Amino acid sequence: MNILGFLSAAILLTLMPGPDILFVITQSITRGKKAGIIFACGLCTGLIAHTAAVSLGLSWILYNSPVAFSVLKYMGAAYLIYLGVKSFIHRKENSLALPTVAGVEYKLYRKGILMNILNPKVLLFFIAFFPQFVSPAAENPAGELLVLGLLFMAQAIVIFSLIALLADRLSRRLMQNVHFSLIMHIIESLVYFVIGISLIFVVV
Repeated sequence: MNILGFLSAAILLTLMPGPDILFVITQSITRGKKAGIIFACGLCTGLIAHTAAVSLGLSWILYNSPVAFSVLKYMGAAYLIYLGVKSFIHRKENSLALPTVAGVEYKLYRKGILMNILNPKVLLFFIAFFPQFVSPAAENPAGELLVLGLLFMAQAIVIFSLIALLADRLSRRLMQNVHFSLIMHIIESLVYFVIGISLIFVVV
């Protein structure tokens, strides 16, 4: 198992512009660093399901079942479009902190988990990326896949948290402007819509 090579590639891939990093940035800009970090933890927790699926071979079942894969991608697309509509409805909110309503942090964390679990692109990525770093002579390839999944999740949490802190720091003053805040909330909605619609066209 090439851990050093895996971590190097994982860090570069995590830093590349993609849905997860866009979600973390928009959450951090519109609702502050705490929201961004909680959301990032949710996204990374969702990776546990994909890691377990790859380790146990369940990912290959989904990959080779057009019906199951279609159900997953349409559920993911519908959920993201729903979030886009919800975000657009609340576009005039101008808050740099999470509301003090009970359970709001858990809801944000849960949203991150669901978004990652329902994203078929993550499934395809894990299937294509992880096996490259498993030793061909491994006696327990499932165990090595599990370790790689946990390492990927750990580095992703660190990177996403740092990005959340940076995004919040750079945008805090700008978000005090009502017009800029409105634009950012609209952009957040568009991010959900565009990525949600793009999932519909994912094929294996």
